[in-house]
Amino acid sequence: MGSFRVAVEVGPLAGGPFQRLEALVDTGATYTWVPRETLALLGIEPQQKRRFILADGRDVLYDVTWARARIGEQIEPTMVVFGDRGSEPLLGVFTLEGFGLAIDPVQRRLIPAILYGA
Repeated sequence: MGSFRVAVEVGPLAGGPFQRLEALVDTGATYTWVPRETLALLGIEPQQKRRFILADGRDVLYDVTWARARIGEQIEPTMVVFGDRGSEPLLGVFTLEGFGLAIDPVQRRLIPAILYGA
């Protein structure tokens, strides 16, 4: 599957301004990763640490918190990871599922997900 980027905006959970990012859609990432400096500019602070296994096999702790995300006109709460300074923003699966979105790898775009119930 080819990689692609989408516009996503993040903002404080309690309200306030959004910051637009061009995020790499990464179905291998559980949460959405945002550079630490971007979250700091928005006044978003870490709430806890969570353990992650990175693609290179390292076992690390990263700060996480809840924030708002906007894709198009839709706004949803989502968990975000405080990425390393200068890191590339990633749009993870938790956020995609929260928005009811899936990926179209051929057209390299987000599409409505088929949702199943019991």
